[in-house]
Amino acid sequence: MDLLPADTTLDERMRSASVALLPIGSLEQHGPHLPLTTDTVVAATLAAEIAAAYPVRRLPPVTISCSHEHAAWPGTVSISATTLAAIVRDVAASVHRAGITSLVLVNGHGGNYVLGNVVQEASLGPLRMVLFPGEPDWDAARAAAGLVTSGLSDMHAGELETSILLHAHPHLVTAPLDDLDVLADDRRHLLSRGLQAYTDTGVVGRPSLASARKGRDLLASLVSSFADYL
Repeated sequence: MDLLPADTTLDERMRSASVALLPIGSLEQHGPHLPLTTDTVVAATLAAEIAAAYPVRRLPPVTISCSHEHAAWPGTVSISATTLAAIVRDVAASVHRAGITSLVLVNGHGGNYVLGNVVQEASLGPLRMVLFPGEPDWDAARAAAGLVTSGLSDMHAGELETSILLHAHPHLVTAPLDDLDVLADDRRHLLSRGLQAYTDTGVVGRPSLASARKGRDLLASLVSSFADYL
């Protein structure tokens, strides 16, 4: 599956889509078994699946976002919330001039809290925005795929993210999963102390329970949920 769209300008002219998808990922640690680009890979993969099922325009992903809580681990890079909001607003203005009437932010990183406010503000303007998937969509996908770990416990590099990569990009899962499980449900000071206060490896969840079948069913459920947003 291609993570970057390969459409030409003629393709876009013929498609004449009114809805565009902007995948938003991150560059942050995902334990010893998943790449730093995991959130970007998940968001771009989901966007590709949606674009295969619905008449939408797929944009390339934003690959660095707000990952400050992961700064203790090598490889993590962040931009400010102000910068991320500005990038999204600039992209929105550009696609709106090209005829797009709605922009869907396909967000792969839970720490991008500012996106909710950007979408909220856009409801008053000429171009509507949507933030996808929402928490109910993730919950429905977990249930459809039979995930064992709850959304609270499966916070980072756990059963869900590992399953999606095992299905769509198995070559990116590069370490044994048997001994990586970490549970830390009480993370009340995450934003002020960082994730390092709750895990030594960077994992919070149960990657040992991941499977390619679960990843396939997760994506299928999310693609189905997107119909309500469209």
